[in-house]
Parts: sequence; C-alpha cells; structure tokens
Amino acid sequence: MANHRQLKLRRVLVSAAALLLAPLAVLGQSNSSQSAKSSQPDRWLHVRIVSQNDKAETVRVNVPLELAEKVLPAIDHDRLHDGKIRITRAECDGVDLRALLDAVRSSKDGEFVTVQKKDAEIRVAKRDGQFLVHILDKNKPKESQVEVKIPMKVVEAMISGDKDELDLLAGLHALSAQGDTELVSVKGDDSTVRVWLDSKNVSD
Repeated sequence: MANHRQLKLRRVLVSAAALLLAPLAVLGQSNSSQSAKSSQPDRWLHVRIVSQNDKAETVRVNVPLELAEKVLPAIDHDRLHDGKIRITRAECDGVDLRALLDAVRSSKDGEFVTVQKKDAEIRVAKRDGQFLVHILDKNKPKESQVEVKIPMKVVEAMISGDKDELDLLAGLHALSAQGDTELVSVKGDDSTVRVWLDSKNVSD
C-alpha cells in the first residue's frame, strides 16, 4: 500500500510539474525576438536541465518576469490560454490538484504526508509560508531526489481563478515580489533540473 501511494504521489507531482513548467518552454521559444527590445528587468526566472546521458545535453531558459508577464497572456497553446492553464483530474492521476493546493493554503503549518521506507522517503509540508515537497528514492544508483518549494503567496494567486484552471499570470505577479529563491530541484540518474528566481540575466 505504501509503495502504491508513493508511486501515485510521485506521478501526480511529475504531472503537476509538467503542467506548471510547460509554459516556460513556450516562453523560451517566444522571447528570443522580444528580449532585445526589452529593458533589463530586475527579476529573472531560470530553468536549467542537464542531461547526463551519452548526448550530455544542457538546456537553459532565462525568462525575465517582466517579459513573461507580457508574453504569457498572448499565448494560446494546448491547455495554456490568457495566462491560465487548464487542468483535469485525469492529468493528475485522479487527484484534484487545485483542491489540494487550496487545502494546503488554508491549513496551518505542518507535515501533511510522510512516507518513510528503507528505500524511499516522501514528505509534503507547509512551513514558513512555503509549500514543500521532498521525494528521495534510495533505490537508484545515485540517490534520486525531488525538492519543490513554492511560496504560499504564489499558490494563493494561482488558485484565484476558475475551478479547472491555474492562473499562471497571477502566480508570476506574486512571484515577482519574492526574493531570490530556488523553486524546483530534481536530481536523477540521467538528468538534473533546477528552477529558480533571482536578479541575474544569465543562469549559473
């Protein structure tokens, strides 16, 4: 039963991460012609994906929040429209992601999910104004882990829209008020992913 819960939660988090990061890929394709025209903003959102397979590829996306806030509403692609992304339970293994985020938002600080096994550890918590997810898979040759830190102000903004949508534009507005912070860190056997916010116009 614990294994089943662990796999289901991991699939939900991967699905959620894919939904939330998909707009960054679109923005990365859209901002090349516009970035030269924009004055350098103060806040930048960075995504870095490093593949450790035979190709050893590295992908870097650096998006100024000011530009993202202007471009995002103009993108109508798949589930993304008007700065919002449509979500369904089917995309998250039957879990209502929006309801889950709303429940976390309205709850007190605490650790909501804890799964501790000899080969794995999962924690979902709310602490110091942040929604935290930690997954550690000890079965991999190198310990595979996922760390997600989302400021609750951003969560509140994203669930402020309609029932079946996450308001990404509102989330960006809320994110722009945050200090330098790491949002997502994924370390796996064949790749690493990092998403963070700072004032630099280039990634590390």
